[in-house]
Amino acid sequence: MSTPAYDDRDLVAPGLVRVRLDLSYDGAAFSGWARQEGRRTVQGEVEEALRIVTRSDERFELTVAGRTDAGVHARGQVAHVDLPEAVWAEQRDRLVRRLAGRLPHEVRVWRAEEAPPYFNARFSAIWRRYAYRVSDHPGGVDPLLRGHVLWHNWPLDVAAMNDASLRLLGTHDFAAFCKRREGATTIRALRDLRWERRPDGIVEGTVRADAFCHNMVRSLVGALLFVGDGHRPRQWPAAVLAAGTRDSAVHVVRPHGLTLEEVAYPSADELAARNAEARARRTLADADATG
Repeated sequence: MSTPAYDDRDLVAPGLVRVRLDLSYDGAAFSGWARQEGRRTVQGEVEEALRIVTRSDERFELTVAGRTDAGVHARGQVAHVDLPEAVWAEQRDRLVRRLAGRLPHEVRVWRAEEAPPYFNARFSAIWRRYAYRVSDHPGGVDPLLRGHVLWHNWPLDVAAMNDASLRLLGTHDFAAFCKRREGATTIRALRDLRWERRPDGIVEGTVRADAFCHNMVRSLVGALLFVGDGHRPRQWPAAVLAAGTRDSAVHVVRPHGLTLEEVAYPSADELAARNAEARARRTLADADATG
């Protein structure tokens, strides 16, 4: 599949500077990332803090790498915002500190720096990595971790979960594990899906893909927990994937166990090409053609 070298949508308007923000948040008290009228969201809080610290009458809109759902956390979220050159010149050396004084304690911006040409927090990303954490201890979850770890009241076989996970890797149509959105593709390249039991007993899943469709990670986790506790055979998640339709037995697990851990980007000279590739509508034929 050929793609154009660049897209005019990636050019920053004259007089503006594109700024990359690296941030984290506890999603428990938010209705997700995306700004929603009448609801408390991470985007809304950060945009309002930016408006206040820059003493602006207008809101500067953020573009984010991963639009996390209500209750989902982030440790390695990335966003960008286009600021007037004069505002950036005044704020660049103190923006992080000033935002710390305005943002709620559930949200922190750790870095703010001028982005390279063609950088787009959403389209430039080559992969996103999430972690999902589960406790199968019969006594439940450590109270100090309860906001970030799901309790599963059945013992989990991590080896069985890993075996089932391997069968899902690659580029597939994940319609069976996604909530469909009009006009959006459900074809994704799942690069990593594995589980390990940490020394503290928590079972941690790592999920990495070029991008994720709505509810994809939480649906995959729900299916694999059923394998881990013996309610379904190891082949079942792959069979659901192949069927291509939502299975009522696949549960979307609760959001609080999920954290966006990291977003990766290519080198600066590859950003424009990556943006074009990400915007192109994916098909399974394209995946087969590129191997």
